[in-house]
Amino acid sequence: MKTSSLTFAAIALAALTSGAAMAQAKSGDMKSDMAKPQMEKCFGVSMAGKNDCAAGPGTTCAGTSKVDYQGNAWKYVPAGTCTSIKTPKGMGSLEAMK
Repeated sequence: MKTSSLTFAAIALAALTSGAAMAQAKSGDMKSDMAKPQMEKCFGVSMAGKNDCAAGPGTTCAGTSKVDYQGNAWKYVPAGTCTSIKTPKGMGSLEAMK
């Protein structure tokens, strides 16, 4: 009987500890979400294979751009910075470029 009481106590303690850890992780996630800057899609600024998405017909998405600064491939950048990003092919754009 004593062994089953100890086992039950150990399981209860483990459950309480993991519950507290999960609650702490959730509140930590909330703080990091609030600290993240707003992001926007910026076309023509990613390096080959480093785009976040959209790289033209026949591509599957992220990491599929074929050339540096591909006009129809976008990368997430902090909001309000896209059109000020200078590349060898020109400035970043909020819309796909040809």
